Amino acid sequence: MPEVKKIATREAYGETLVELGKKADNLVVLDADLAAATKTDTFRKAFPERHFDCGIAEANMIGIAAGLASTGKIPFVSSFAMFAAGRAYEQVRNSVGYPHLNVKIGATHAGISVGEDGASHQCIEDLALMRVIPGMTVINPSDAVEAAEAVRAAFALDGPVYLRFGRLAVPVINDREDYHFELGKGVLLKDGKDLTILATGLCVAEAIDAADMLSKQGIDARVINIHTIKPLDEEQVIKAAMETGNIVTVEEHSIVGGLGGAVAELLSEKCPTKLLRIGVEDVFGESGPAAELIAKYGLDAKGICKKIQAWKQAV
Repeated sequence: MPEVKKIATREAYGETLVELGKKADNLVVLDADLAAATKTDTFRKAFPERHFDCGIAEANMIGIAAGLASTGKIPFVSSFAMFAAGRAYEQVRNSVGYPHLNVKIGATHAGISVGEDGASHQCIEDLALMRVIPGMTVINPSDAVEAAEAVRAAFALDGPVYLRFGRLAVPVINDREDYHFELGKGVLLKDGKDLTILATGLCVAEAIDAADMLSKQGIDARVINIHTIKPLDEEQVIKAAMETGNIVTVEEHSIVGGLGGAVAELLSEKCPTKLLRIGVEDVFGESGPAAELIAKYGLDAKGICKKIQAWKQAV
């Protein structure tokens, strides 16, 4: 079997910014002393006059981006998710969200897959924080191919966008001719009749493998990639709930307020359905190798499969 190609979504972020920068001279990039880590140094090398290092002052960086957006620029601001969504939350809310400015937030190193940096840097709350801001589009791509498409879509959209990227290299699963990215539209990866797995981010590849494991146990699982957390693809989620009767959400995020929360809100109002939320279960992360943490928190294929099997037996 050929080796699966793995690329970090943050790599695609940096490369796509350069691609877009060649076409649009009003695109500018701001960073908070982390250009090498967020991969915006690729843009800095190509367009040094349009890259601004704001230092370790993320809140100030958001304010600068808001000012630039008000003059017609399209700023992409970048830092670790813990700082872009956490430390600068008030500025994102009041300086970008409230006036609905055309600022794009490229948040890298999200989730527990940051690894050894530990709980202080492992942002597992960012999707919840960004989702609650009125008018904010929230995207969590599953691989490098989708990350590039997400950046292009964010650039084309007039309004604030939160883009979530990871540190860890993840399998490339969307490098096929029929792949199509559309904001707010989930991607059906595998059909099934017994339950539906709605996965986002790096958990999508793991969900595909988990579905294969479940099939050997006689469980036919549908798998849908939910790359846009907000706006959620309500039509496809409800369709899956009606057709399979059981919904499972999987995310490298707290089970509170992220994809699981969004789906629970939708189903409780429009299509009450049995629901299992798989994610970080209301605890902080910890320091350790990324792959080992993903397995410990039950977000790898084996963990997902095990949790679904136990749930199916219980319900």
